[in-house]
Amino acid sequence: MSTMNQGSSPATSSRETLPGLDTGRSSSRAVRNVAATALVWAAFLIALIPLVWILWIVVSKGWHSIASATWWQKDQSGALPLNDTNIRGARHAIVGTIEIGLLTSVIAIPIAVLTAIYLVEYGRTGSALNRRIARVVSFMVDILSGIPSIVAALFVFAVWVTTLQQKLVPICVALALTMLMIPVVTRSTEEMLKLVPTELREASYALGVPKWKTVVRVVLPTAVSGIITGALLGLARVLGETAPWLFLTTYFQYLTYNPAASSGIASLPTLVYNQSAYINIPVSADRVWGGALTLILLVLAINLLGRLIGRLTRVKR
Repeated sequence: MSTMNQGSSPATSSRETLPGLDTGRSSSRAVRNVAATALVWAAFLIALIPLVWILWIVVSKGWHSIASATWWQKDQSGALPLNDTNIRGARHAIVGTIEIGLLTSVIAIPIAVLTAIYLVEYGRTGSALNRRIARVVSFMVDILSGIPSIVAALFVFAVWVTTLQQKLVPICVALALTMLMIPVVTRSTEEMLKLVPTELREASYALGVPKWKTVVRVVLPTAVSGIITGALLGLARVLGETAPWLFLTTYFQYLTYNPAASSGIASLPTLVYNQSAYINIPVSADRVWGGALTLILLVLAINLLGRLIGRLTRVKR
């Protein structure tokens, strides 16, 4: 018995030291966890402060403008920036922003979605030539995602005016915004297509379904929720761009429904820019803050719409 007790004492003593070691390690991990959590919350609050501050200023200064019925019903026909009148209508700018945004989406979304399909479905598993082309296309998409908006406007100006000898029309703004929207939608669509399980594709191929029909009938319906959300987020990202509007068209204070006309067109960014030159005039200040708040609400509505459509179109099974 004494021998057994002597033989078991080292193991017993070692087991007795383990709880102490575990307690020390657990306490140090707990301290690091608390410190990391505190740093994350601190970074979150620091990032939240300017956002809340900007929203508070814009909402407090612009809510009384958008609360007026004339803001949504009238344009600025006959209004001068220096006369102190009650003409604060922004219908022309709202309609112009939506028109160019829809036109940009019609051009950019099909190109971006088809590009993402090629990169994921054909560029990764295709021939060596397809893989090389896919690398070049992916590299060009990365370049497009990093160019400033003024560079896109200069490119459209060089092609449209210098090369084609055409007059600037509002549709040129849509072409410049298309260059900014394509990489955003392409990358979001590419990520959504990569999330589609490979087993779905393989099951379709096993049934003898061609690759193009597999993409159309299996892959795209599975990823349509994320594709729609990414497209709307890309649209919301380009609506606030100002440089293409300033460089490729003129501010027009009348309502127009023809973006292909030779006259100018208004938008919410150009409304804010145009009226900011007279920010000391009360009526112009109201237009500036009202236009800024309207643009924020428009972007917010598009984001919420994207999430709603993404939830409704999500594959349930």
